[in-house]
Amino acid sequence: MAAAITALMGGEAYKTSGIIAQALKPCQGYAENKEPFCEVIKLHGEGLKREEFNYLPKNMASVLKAAKSSWDEALVLGQQSGFKNSQVTVLAPTGTIGFMMDCDTTGIEPDIALVKYKKLVGGGMMKMVNNTVPRALKNLGYTDAEQAKILNYIQENDTIEGMPLLKKEHVPVFDCAFKAQNGERSIRPMGHVLMMAAVQPFLSGAISKTVNMPEAATVQDVEDIYFEAWLRGLKAIAIYRDGCKQSQPLSTSKETKTDEVTGPVLPKANFRPLTLEDLIEAAKDMGANDELGKKLGMVKRRRLPAERAALTHKFSVGGHEGYLTVGLFEDGTPGELFCTMAKEGSTISGLMDVFATAISLALQYGVPLRVLVEKFAHTRFEPSGFTRNQEIPMASSVCDYIFRWLGIKFLTANERPEWLKANQSEPTPVETAARRSQEIAESKAGYEIQQDAPPCQYCGNIMTRNGACYRCMNCGSTSGCS
Repeated sequence: MAAAITALMGGEAYKTSGIIAQALKPCQGYAENKEPFCEVIKLHGEGLKREEFNYLPKNMASVLKAAKSSWDEALVLGQQSGFKNSQVTVLAPTGTIGFMMDCDTTGIEPDIALVKYKKLVGGGMMKMVNNTVPRALKNLGYTDAEQAKILNYIQENDTIEGMPLLKKEHVPVFDCAFKAQNGERSIRPMGHVLMMAAVQPFLSGAISKTVNMPEAATVQDVEDIYFEAWLRGLKAIAIYRDGCKQSQPLSTSKETKTDEVTGPVLPKANFRPLTLEDLIEAAKDMGANDELGKKLGMVKRRRLPAERAALTHKFSVGGHEGYLTVGLFEDGTPGELFCTMAKEGSTISGLMDVFATAISLALQYGVPLRVLVEKFAHTRFEPSGFTRNQEIPMASSVCDYIFRWLGIKFLTANERPEWLKANQSEPTPVETAARRSQEIAESKAGYEIQQDAPPCQYCGNIMTRNGACYRCMNCGSTSGCS
């Protein structure tokens, strides 16, 4: 029945898509894929010839007939004018959609239980009772009085099993995904797979549906589910074992199991937490490469020798002078940083000393200098302003100056960020002269027309009027529309 209904929906959707394509045009790429596209439509239609449809109830014969007709018409339309849509149907999951639509369930997803409890974000539980039970009881022929008694029984016992008024042959109608707290019945896990296999041949997309398995499910049970799904050609499948998470939003009872442990338990005498050394030894046994070793914590500090080469650089940012000393590894790459500013004991001196120590440790533990340059360059805080370094004429902070200088001195051309490459490319004599001429002209124009121009919010340089807005000649940023 589910397959027949799904087939009718899919066939009618593609037929409608073909009619739309007649008035407009087919979907992108249809012309070069016309033959395989129509072959897929043909296969959908041939799915209705499966022998399972011989067991379809007689009152569903008209649905099956309409489905066959819709796929036949869709194929003709596709061959003539194509389809407006490449895909038309998919079966989505039920949880969130069901809550938003105020439905017990949607698609082919069975309800978790007739009575379920939802954990609320702010604490507490909300009891939810399936709303379609009264309609089912009415269709099965129960009187209003009998329906009321059965519904009251469900409210009190969280299950319909054991209700004397319910006929034995009607009990399976109310089976759900999980066993009720006070019941024994549920839809077997393979039933979920069989239902998906029934409707998949008539979906242009796939199914997002969970196979609910009991808490007692074994590894072999899970393997059987996946293998059967593969044999039946399912495009997608997911499995959830009841109680496999410490907390789940929906459950069949108010109580939560916190002290129950399943599976083998290691003797306490033989148990100890894994240490870093354990991971390192395990990685060595597996022949770990450098990348895996780093992930497992096999990164050791690379210390500098007692006597090391060093480079000292004097700088000035906005009138604040300081000294940078970079200790070098044997290969000439930076391994430590010292920064001296202001008087010993001052706040800025202490902060820079701590900051330099952190950078030194980062370098010695293998953090690439390029990463540090990209992270700390262009940070903005006081002191900032002009410098005495022609390669870095303006700095937005001491950190900005330090890392731009480190990038210039120690990064190769390929390692430098794009903005650093642009600033540090060696100009030809002609380019140098042209640039100097432009700077003089811009400077002169700036002083003539921008007495009230604002400073750049990014680098602090005085901006130049550009139309109705302002443009920074140092970093290129604008103040608005220009």
